[in-house]
Amino acid sequence: MPRRTATAQRGAADALRGGHDPVRARAAALPPDERRAAIVAATLPLVVAHGTAVTTRQIAEAAGIAEGTIFRVFPDKESLIAAVVDAAFDPAPVDAALAEIDLSVDLEPRLIEAVDILRRRVETIFQVMTAVETARPPEDHDHGGRRTPDLTALAAVIEPDRTRLRRDPLDVAELLRCMTFGCTVPALIGDHPRSSAEIVSLLLDGIRTMSAPSDLLDTPC
Repeated sequence: MPRRTATAQRGAADALRGGHDPVRARAAALPPDERRAAIVAATLPLVVAHGTAVTTRQIAEAAGIAEGTIFRVFPDKESLIAAVVDAAFDPAPVDAALAEIDLSVDLEPRLIEAVDILRRRVETIFQVMTAVETARPPEDHDHGGRRTPDLTALAAVIEPDRTRLRRDPLDVAELLRCMTFGCTVPALIGDHPRSSAEIVSLLLDGIRTMSAPSDLLDTPC
């Protein structure tokens, strides 16, 4: 899949941070890469709502373009839906959103904001996978146990408090990612959703009472 533009990444990062929705008004002329990204962004919520039954007319109305414009960018609806799935798994908007977190604030609220960003990505991925009835990520994003995701951006959020932690920020980032995933995936949480604040509290404080030291950050994920 073509690499997403910086404009598209910023837009997706805004969404992950709870920002604006894609513009629905008639679109202005855009370079091809930006037009492609805008169509994908407009299509994603429609795929979540309608699955592969979404129509190109619905997509055109949401993107504020003529229906024929879609086919000047994508050869068919199937390739557009494939691009939507790829976009849902793209880590670049998450990294961009994490990079915007204010490192001057205290560690706990910083981590809560990071977990909010991670949870929105996990929720979007599972909504899209359910909608298109697939159980596997696109090949480009399938780690397959051979490598782990790049946690550099998340570790950077933790780095200012390195001296206060018993584990390296990269290790803490891995723990936080594991906990966030486990507390967000619908099949795992059932009817007991955990808030971002709960996830962060468990990471930082464990489950023991305050009279006993927590070894949570010494436990591998």
